[in-house]
Amino acid sequence: MLVDSHCHLDHLDLSDYQNSLDRLLDTARQRGVTQFLSVGVDLPSSSRLVELAQTRDDMLVSVGVHPLQRESPPLPEVTELLSLGSQPGVVAIGETGLDNYYDKDNAEWQEQSFISHLQAGAQLRKPVIVHTREARAQTMAILRDYASTSSGGVIHCFTENWDMAKAAMDLNFMISFSGIITFRNASALREVVKKVPLENMLVETDAPWLAPVPYRGKQNEPKYVVEVAKAVAEIKGVGWQQVAEVTTANFQRLFLP
Repeated sequence: MLVDSHCHLDHLDLSDYQNSLDRLLDTARQRGVTQFLSVGVDLPSSSRLVELAQTRDDMLVSVGVHPLQRESPPLPEVTELLSLGSQPGVVAIGETGLDNYYDKDNAEWQEQSFISHLQAGAQLRKPVIVHTREARAQTMAILRDYASTSSGGVIHCFTENWDMAKAAMDLNFMISFSGIITFRNASALREVVKKVPLENMLVETDAPWLAPVPYRGKQNEPKYVVEVAKAVAEIKGVGWQQVAEVTTANFQRLFLP
């Protein structure tokens, strides 16, 4: 059994599957992927995901506003996040965080949004899913000030260094790895994979983006989380089924306590 701990099911191109999400997810289930956490990137999409989750027992949802969602400039209110976050099937808040790679000019908006998500997560006692890129110091400073260490969270699609991974784990945050760890130029990240204990790790696709080797250039899909688990296993020198079992247990401990 394996979980895709971070995907965007509402962004997948279903044209190869007769426009059926079930058909696409069947290809994942045939590979042992039995549960999917679909992550909202803005309030409208989060609301739609909540509705979709009511019709499925294999799908869980996180609700939030991605730090690059400048199309909706009003800051998400804590009350809005609390309302969405308390709906059935919602197990986390986010994704939220900071991105100085694509948008340095939006720093204040990003920081305030990030804080609102962390406040909502703390009030709901639900973990927070964090996106961070070229913002290590700012991300950790805000987490130290506002994150709930009891409910914790996850740094998703981790691409940072060991020092940041260790600091996040000290705050009860999991470290989630994606198909990036299979990329040829990701040798430094693979060294981080070696150091992060399996008990602090999740695996994800971030579908439809970042398809792992040997599927780069194609749409990423939840079924490819198997490749991520196998890459972790090779890096750490363990069986991939052990990676599947431990990361699934980690997922359940974090999101379904």
